[in-house]
Amino acid sequence: MSMITASAWVPRGAAAAFPTKYDMDETELARISKLAKLQLADAEDDLDDARNGRIINPQDNDSSEEDDEDRDVQMTLPQKDADDDLKEYDLDNYDTDSAPNRGETMAMFGNAPSLAYHQSNADDPYITMQENEEDDEEREDLQVLASDNMVIAAKVEDEVAHLEIYVYEDEVDNLYVHHDIMLPAIPLCVEWLDLPVGKNTADMNSKGNFVAVGTFDPDIELWDLDTVDSMYPNAVLGQGGEEAKPEAGEEKKKKRRKKSKKANDDYHVDAVLSLAANRQHRNLLASSSADKTVKLWDLTTQKCAKSYSRHTDKVCAVAWHPKEATVLLSGSYDRTVVAADLRATDPKAPRWGVESDVETVAWDPHDPNYFYVTTESGVMHYHDLRSAPASPETSKPVWTLQAHGESISSFDINPAIPGFLATGSTDKEAKLWNVQPTGPSMVVSRNLGVGKVFTTRFAPDSEVAFRLAVGGSKGNIQIWDTSTNAAVRNAFAHRVGPVNSEVKERLVGVEEDSSDSEDEGGVEPGAEGGEGETGWESMEDD
Repeated sequence: MSMITASAWVPRGAAAAFPTKYDMDETELARISKLAKLQLADAEDDLDDARNGRIINPQDNDSSEEDDEDRDVQMTLPQKDADDDLKEYDLDNYDTDSAPNRGETMAMFGNAPSLAYHQSNADDPYITMQENEEDDEEREDLQVLASDNMVIAAKVEDEVAHLEIYVYEDEVDNLYVHHDIMLPAIPLCVEWLDLPVGKNTADMNSKGNFVAVGTFDPDIELWDLDTVDSMYPNAVLGQGGEEAKPEAGEEKKKKRRKKSKKANDDYHVDAVLSLAANRQHRNLLASSSADKTVKLWDLTTQKCAKSYSRHTDKVCAVAWHPKEATVLLSGSYDRTVVAADLRATDPKAPRWGVESDVETVAWDPHDPNYFYVTTESGVMHYHDLRSAPASPETSKPVWTLQAHGESISSFDINPAIPGFLATGSTDKEAKLWNVQPTGPSMVVSRNLGVGKVFTTRFAPDSEVAFRLAVGGSKGNIQIWDTSTNAAVRNAFAHRVGPVNSEVKERLVGVEEDSSDSEDEGGVEPGAEGGEGETGWESMEDD
């Protein structure tokens, strides 16, 4: 099994030109030692529970001690036999002059004591490639140019969860894996952060290149993207992070058994489904979870600042208002969307209802009075914030659109081009839309060979505004230059420079061969929908 579950772009110039290699100093060793001990404690707890659950006949408890002794003897016998078989070779002394049975088999090492050892490779005349040359080559391989974008992909491959960090070189149509990060559980969401977490976060003017990762585990991990081969995250938001802090006493650790499963105000207790970084207050990160809560984290203290319980089912999506920095939009499997000012003490907040489980929510960055909602039934809703309904049942969207026949699992709005939307669905189609005052119309529908589409993300920089990252159930990611599609050029001609009408459509991926029997039903490159093929219904005149 291989799939990409989420993705995020890193803006140009945000990544370090030369990422550093992971350095295991004493401070780092002490930090990861605490994290490793917590993982060991979890494993020991699981083992204890498994042992306690294997008592088949309680009447045999009286003889349990004797049985344990018998099992211990049985477990040591194979080791004893192995030791007896190897004893004649005296492996403990194989490299000493007095080792028996040296004979001719050791002759090739007979001059070992006379071999010269050099403290540095630079002193060894037989090594032609010196250390500094190797370091320079490795440094050059890791270089990220100012014209490059990074793309973060949350991936599961053969039951191994990790992040793949790609470098996208637009000028030469190249996409390659720069490095990867191992994760403890299947990743569900990622969010890029520009605050250097754990690195002088008191200076709010400092910049960083970090990623927050939400998984099936309730903890949120924060990783430095400018450090290669890291073993553990730079910070953990949640119960695991609290217990790993130096001030956590040994007594507290001893009392700790299983992580709490009861929802509380301090940390999530179930899978983290969505993350949203506040771009105006850079130290704030919002998260939503299957535990039905939304939490607000302070990245400077790495603690939960506030917890909200405004939904009655899993909260699958959150999004900050682009202008009002304290207003957060949240969508839930309870089929409602809430727009709440997090400063308000009144638990009541404007609430809109939809026809099925919410999949994604997003504010319109070009007109923040409006927001979008996509649902499991393949419908897209467009709402006016100023027209809050009296109850969810009386919600009246500006328009609705049956965009896909199955769940709209991914959705994005182009940050530089008003009205340019992308949707992805479990029906394996990625679609581009043009939203005008008269309503939305489909521009193009494509099967990009990524399987069920789980993520569609536009590039954040104006120079590459038409680039769309698409990933899905086949475990590969494609970068689609949508400006090379004829229908897109016609729809957004005012934003596309002069382009040769016969230009070949650009689709860049690590694995270029995406042909598969599953894709035979896909739309061919360049296929497009007409302006009349919209399927949308206006609600303004009702």
